[in-house]
Amino acid sequence: MKNKVLLIVAVVVTLVVGVVVLLAILTAGVLGTDPGAGTTSEEPATQTAPPSDDDPPVSDTDPNDPAFKAAESETVEDSLYPNVGDPSVDSLHYGLDLTWDPDAKALSGTAEVAFRATTTQGQFQLDLGEPLEVTSATLDGQEVEVEHTGKDLVVKAPVTEDTKYLLVVEYEGTPEPADAPTTRSDFSTTGFTITDDGDVWTMQEPYGAYTWYPVNDQPADKAFYDFTITTPAPRMGIANGELTSQEEVDGNSVTTWHLDSAASSYLVTLAIGEYESTEAESASGVPLTYWTEPGDTRALNAMQYTSKAVDWLEKKLGPFPFSSLGSVVVDSESAMETQQMITYGNSDYTLSKDVVVHEIAHQWYGDITSPSDWKDVWINEGMAMYLQGVFEAEDTGRKVDRVMDDWALYEKQYRATAGPPGNYDPRTFGESNIYYGPALMWHELRKRIGDEKFWAMVRKWPTVHEQGNPTREEYLDWIEQETGEELSAFFDAWLMGSKTPRRS
Repeated sequence: MKNKVLLIVAVVVTLVVGVVVLLAILTAGVLGTDPGAGTTSEEPATQTAPPSDDDPPVSDTDPNDPAFKAAESETVEDSLYPNVGDPSVDSLHYGLDLTWDPDAKALSGTAEVAFRATTTQGQFQLDLGEPLEVTSATLDGQEVEVEHTGKDLVVKAPVTEDTKYLLVVEYEGTPEPADAPTTRSDFSTTGFTITDDGDVWTMQEPYGAYTWYPVNDQPADKAFYDFTITTPAPRMGIANGELTSQEEVDGNSVTTWHLDSAASSYLVTLAIGEYESTEAESASGVPLTYWTEPGDTRALNAMQYTSKAVDWLEKKLGPFPFSSLGSVVVDSESAMETQQMITYGNSDYTLSKDVVVHEIAHQWYGDITSPSDWKDVWINEGMAMYLQGVFEAEDTGRKVDRVMDDWALYEKQYRATAGPPGNYDPRTFGESNIYYGPALMWHELRKRIGDEKFWAMVRKWPTVHEQGNPTREEYLDWIEQETGEELSAFFDAWLMGSKTPRRS
């Protein structure tokens, strides 16, 4: 009898132990203490509900990605337009997913903004056009409250100095362009522009990128960009950089673009319409693409001068500073040196050889190296204008002196009405004083120091602060050091003087 009891007890103990072990195994599988171990099922141990339309936007973009390091900037408050941009934000990367409905003239977008906070504070601010309604916003995956008054998009979330974050904003509406601070006749508004038939183009200097996406809209803050643009076919979306994919999905054209160089927001472009592309290559191997309306041979012929213009400028300025160059023609009266995808208006003037040379020259002066403040737009325009004048002289068989003589006839008036190039009236942005005065100044400096020193200086500067935003002081000090000349009085007279200096 005793042996039977012991046997029964042993059996019971064995069963209990087995049950305990089995429960432990099952519990470990459910809790996931060793993911994938001890299971042969292809189904996940737990299931999550599919995302709903009410869920906040999510992203796999890492704001700490080392690839964004080159976009870290010394942000500033602009001296002429302090109400645009916020130096507490240093944007690193914009991922823009945009859908355009040409019939409703409605834009819906998701903007992923990777940024670095430059100060510790309880909230931060970006720029976003007033007509666009924010429908959702997250900071590092957590929903955040936003306040959108006018163009100011205030995110009610604390940030810590030198910490990187990812803001995801979903928004929709019909964008409207911003008033331009200028009296020029070829443009009065900047930013998102809608044509009567629902096509889109953008030019945004000195600001206006905020009319179509949330942005720190000041030139000292450079960032990388990726675009996805969806619109009903046969329209398609054009943006900066390289076209990485193009497909048609359910009757919609979907294009993706990647800009592999950090750009100021005013150098970003968007064009939506019917386009066809023509591929070419410069003599040095720079890939070129021309985007024109189907059958527009006049625009295509003008764009095809790009190859010769790049060749000519590389002889003056050195290797082309970017991996590729595109050109897109839009329904505008102006042209804009948008980075790696120059935007040309369809007028005869903007499609001329001189303008093509001028806008491509900006890829060195204005794009790869950009000003930190709009008071120094003369750095961009003065050198591009001088190179245009040198080209015009060579192209027509004239002397550069004669071209400068012609320009000098009008420079006095430009300076008097809009102010000195380096101290102009903020209400007269982009007018002729910032073009012709500095161009004459460069020619005077060339005669003063000689061709060898001058062209060596002009060629070297774009390589000194690649993808950067040097200040006026840094630029002028560098020129004095590079040339061995004391030029303070020279530059002060040409850039800040109320009267045109005497020419040699």
